[in-house]
Amino acid sequence: MAKVPATCTTRDEDADRQGKKHWHLLPIAIVVAGLGLGYAMGWHEFLTLHYLGESRTMLKDFVGQHPVLAPAGFIVLYALAVAFSFPAASVLTIFAGFLFGWLIGGACTVVAATAGATALFLAARSAFGGFLKQRAGPAAAKLASGFEKDAFSYLLVLRIAPFIPFFIVNIAPALFDVRLRTYVTATLIGIMPGTFAYAWLGQGVDSVLVAAESAGRNAAVSDLVTPEITIAFVALALVAALATIVRKVWAPRES
Repeated sequence: MAKVPATCTTRDEDADRQGKKHWHLLPIAIVVAGLGLGYAMGWHEFLTLHYLGESRTMLKDFVGQHPVLAPAGFIVLYALAVAFSFPAASVLTIFAGFLFGWLIGGACTVVAATAGATALFLAARSAFGGFLKQRAGPAAAKLASGFEKDAFSYLLVLRIAPFIPFFIVNIAPALFDVRLRTYVTATLIGIMPGTFAYAWLGQGVDSVLVAAESAGRNAAVSDLVTPEITIAFVALALVAALATIVRKVWAPRES
């Protein structure tokens, strides 16, 4: 019986290891491919206030005729949009407030956004988990360690802060060893203030859309966001940051 050369066996094993090595990139590759397909098909054009303005009567009628299917479908759509990183979280939250009212719309959005963000987090963690500790220098490793020790407070601040893009906060924690339960809890709680605020704005969006149409232009999110709302978001982020500082100062004394 002929023996297989050792060199051939080693090469086959190396090829198998290389093949397995790249499987962890598959989830994030699906996300990138889905985002590219969405833009190629023009689906992003449906996630705008312009589309809402043109279709608001049809959408309202559909919600009235399907009181259960419509919210369920919205949750699925929102979760997919977040999971595939479409930059439309604010607009979709306004959609929710307009279609379902600020309370039901906000609740649907919180559930959908948390589900979609968690899916993206898991995909990014599969591809890049532990990246900073493995590839970066001591300074970045120290930052990662500090983040992991108080991940909940860090994430809460990032979620509440209105000036940090939603999709960045979805992916960034995947670079650290953040527990899934911590990520989900901080996301669920942290997005509530902004979500219900934007849903409240969406509840009164009809007049803004009519005014924009009368002026011959497309409505933008900035038409709905007042300086008072922005200041409130910043204040919430500062409160969350203060909680983190207090915890760091008092923790050694308690121990």
